[in-house]
Amino acid sequence: MGFVLRALFYGVIVRVVVLFVLGLNVRHRERLPGRGPAILAANHNSHLDAMALISLLPLRLLPRVRPVAAADYFLRNRLLAWFALNVVGIVPLNRQRRDPDEDLLAPVVDALDRGQILVFFPEGSRGEPEQVAEYKTGLARIAERRPEVPIVPVFTHGLGKSLPKGEWLIVPFFVDVFVGETLRYEGDRAQFMARYRDSMQALAGEEARSRWE
Repeated sequence: MGFVLRALFYGVIVRVVVLFVLGLNVRHRERLPGRGPAILAANHNSHLDAMALISLLPLRLLPRVRPVAAADYFLRNRLLAWFALNVVGIVPLNRQRRDPDEDLLAPVVDALDRGQILVFFPEGSRGEPEQVAEYKTGLARIAERRPEVPIVPVFTHGLGKSLPKGEWLIVPFFVDVFVGETLRYEGDRAQFMARYRDSMQALAGEEARSRWE
């Protein structure tokens, strides 16, 4: 039942919004993973971010694709929790430890060990429309624990204007998605995050140049 609901949600509702309301333009689609485990690591401006990214992947991968999302936000009441877990399919992540021994990254690592493709936002939460906030180190800590997992940087532009933080009405706006080259962990957290930032900056520059062409 859960997969049927997810298939209807992503295969019908989300794709209608993405294709006909937003007008999604994807560059370097061939860089997207064809199987799991993998991580799509993207900037975060809107509730539409995860759904738009998941819509880029074939429906056959849907059972293995899940967005990582804040448990304190998406599990804050029973109705929202049911929708987030059963329809959106989130991997809930606690942002604060409930006890000193809690492994905050365990749900993410477990999902990767099951061969899943995760949508992850290194900024941690939605920022201001079309502004990139500081990247936190969670992505590097995940990569350190599973260095064999490919991490694909993805830069989006326009989703923050279509549905910015604090709004619930979707505004039609043309959205660009730029997929970067796969990154792998090479033994140093700071170096890995520097490579990720450089990749995202390069994708942002490519997006800016495309608007001038």
